[in-house]
Amino acid sequence: MISLVLIGWAVLAVALGLLWARQLVTKNATSVDVAWSGGLAFLAGYYAWFAEGDTTRRALVGTLAGLWALRLAWHLLSDRVLRHTEEDGRYRALRAEWGSRAGRNFFFFYQAQAAVAVLFSLPILAAMRGGAVDTLAWAGVLIWFVAVGGETLADHQLARFRADPTNRGHVCQTGLWRYSRHPNYFFEWVHWWAYVVIGTGAWLTWTGPVLMLLFLFRLTGIPYTEQQALRSRGDRYREYQRTTSVFIPWFPRKSS
Repeated sequence: MISLVLIGWAVLAVALGLLWARQLVTKNATSVDVAWSGGLAFLAGYYAWFAEGDTTRRALVGTLAGLWALRLAWHLLSDRVLRHTEEDGRYRALRAEWGSRAGRNFFFFYQAQAAVAVLFSLPILAAMRGGAVDTLAWAGVLIWFVAVGGETLADHQLARFRADPTNRGHVCQTGLWRYSRHPNYFFEWVHWWAYVVIGTGAWLTWTGPVLMLLFLFRLTGIPYTEQQALRSRGDRYREYQRTTSVFIPWFPRKSS
């Protein structure tokens, strides 16, 4: 298992190194977001082919994880890379803050994404290791469908809102975004519970939802997204923060 993970990490480290070299020329680091999810899709397929465990179980988990990761990679590619020529605001802020050290720091940042992808691949690998697919595994598949369906719907609602030029400077509060400031992140977190259920609670599968919650609330995700929203939408977003649940969908409070 260790050698399997190390080989996967080495492949991602090389791929992220090449993308880092590309951003030295383009001065655009947005590709790292796509690379993270694309790397997880690669690891899901790689593990499904070479890992130990029941063949049907490996194929099932590999398919679920691969489809989830590819959907996310395509969404990020179309929304952040193909639709916009300028660098994502988060990375522009980092580039300005780092100054002359940006090239070196972004190298470590890209390599960190390779390491994080490997870290998040461990619960997927753990869910593959086991016997024949049972009823509990199919319950995990149901969780996966609910989670990925909710995340896809949230992304679609936000993209449709942003596509309307009259909404520029406003805050999306339609559909799922009326009940949560980050419904896409919430369903992303729910998605990781599918592997806990499929893996019958094997301890390593629990790292998925725990790590995702940590990353969303403390390391990436929500803090940086909300800082960017406050810079671009100001008081409108502050009111949205006051009335709307940050994560778990719930009925909004009355507006002041």
